[in-house]
Amino acid sequence: MFGQAELGIDLGTANLLVYSKDKGIIVNEPSVVAIDQQTRKVLAVGSDAKEMIGKTPGRIVATRPMKDGVIADFDITSEMLKGLMRKAGKELGLNLRKPTVVVCVPSGATSVEKRAIEDAIKSSGAKEVHLIEEPVAAAIGADLPVEEPIANLIVDIGGGTTEVAIISYGGIVTCNSIRLAGDKLDEDIVLYIKKTYNLLIGERTAENIKMEIGYALIEHEEQKMAVRGRDLLTGLPKTIEVSSYEIQKAIKEALLTILETIRTTLETCPPELSGDIVDRGVVLSGGGALIKGMQEWISREIIIPVHLAPNPLESVAIGTGRSLHVLKALQKAKS
Repeated sequence: MFGQAELGIDLGTANLLVYSKDKGIIVNEPSVVAIDQQTRKVLAVGSDAKEMIGKTPGRIVATRPMKDGVIADFDITSEMLKGLMRKAGKELGLNLRKPTVVVCVPSGATSVEKRAIEDAIKSSGAKEVHLIEEPVAAAIGADLPVEEPIANLIVDIGGGTTEVAIISYGGIVTCNSIRLAGDKLDEDIVLYIKKTYNLLIGERTAENIKMEIGYALIEHEEQKMAVRGRDLLTGLPKTIEVSSYEIQKAIKEALLTILETIRTTLETCPPELSGDIVDRGVVLSGGGALIKGMQEWISREIIIPVHLAPNPLESVAIGTGRSLHVLKALQKAKS
């Protein structure tokens, strides 16, 4: 019976994940929707829509309705959620009708942005919607003891936002959220290749470059990669070779901004909790945590151990699903 179904949703800028307490991650799809601009009809969502990016006729546009972790286009986000909830129902072998949903929101989201997320989830068929701050969800998903009076420092580098939070006793002690993360690194790579080589590349190509030869600010053995794009001078297709040193240079400024956010958070940490952080270290989650050398670089810069979450890409979704019992316990305590 569906009335008892409980789902956790990570409504990310880059990917949307749905977590079920019985089956774990049941949906992991890009947050992309393909729409017909003339009819405003949704043609595809998730992976099917991402495949269309840059390859469709003029009237069909593949778009991301989420920006910086919040909803940029309400109607399209609602349609995307409906499509992905149907996929979740198929995975569970159920006809999803009124699930209880916990969804994460960036800690810096405004009340209007939070309401938009809540309304979009409800319009996709949810009975109850609970919101949880992204850093708390990431920490729960990374198996940190968030309910204990111990400082847990989590750095969640997502697609649209980077969240740095110190969590203790079930809540956020101090947190800094910046709207700069994986998407900004991709943009910087596109811009660098455009300026240096007069070559225009798409966001998918930039993301591939970042994953293949993107490095944090550490010394490493040079790697090279062939990159295809459109020559801005001739208008013709062209292939160039780029070096991992060049990509490191392209994303340097954004990485330093993330590092500065971590430092700022540490500076505002209460002295009683600083000792815990020195002992326990920092936990990295989110797709940005997988950039080569990220762990080593941050550890070297802040002189504190840095650990990778068990499933960096899935931490927030897992934590969102697991937080259901925490919310219920809190509600019982209040009543």
